[in-house]
Amino acid sequence: MSPGKLHVIAVEGRDLADKDLIGKSDPYVELWLDKNYKQKTGVIKNNLSPVWNEDFQFNVDKDKEHTLYIRVKDDGILLDKEIGEGKVDLKEVYSHGYLDTWVKLPKLLGLRSNGEIHLIIEYARA
Repeated sequence: MSPGKLHVIAVEGRDLADKDLIGKSDPYVELWLDKNYKQKTGVIKNNLSPVWNEDFQFNVDKDKEHTLYIRVKDDGILLDKEIGEGKVDLKEVYSHGYLDTWVKLPKLLGLRSNGEIHLIIEYARA
């Protein structure tokens, strides 16, 4: 067992797909290692290139948890629509302690993009 802390900064998004019929999407980001414990940013109204700069902490066991999952959604009145999903392989973060990356949100079949999310990820042993 190798316990540690994962510090994730959801910095910004760019070129996010517009899911609203009127106006622009109201995006937020969900982050998780385990589907039972998701964390999320605040909603940025009417913006396809939002800036969040929000910090998140995760307790991790680097022997077991190897993927950070990201989902971007459009906040809706009745229903939130998915803009896209991506993931980060944490092996590089564990070996170097740090990763500054743009995560692509591929469309169906990965042929095009629904935008990108900028994340800064740091790992420290507990």
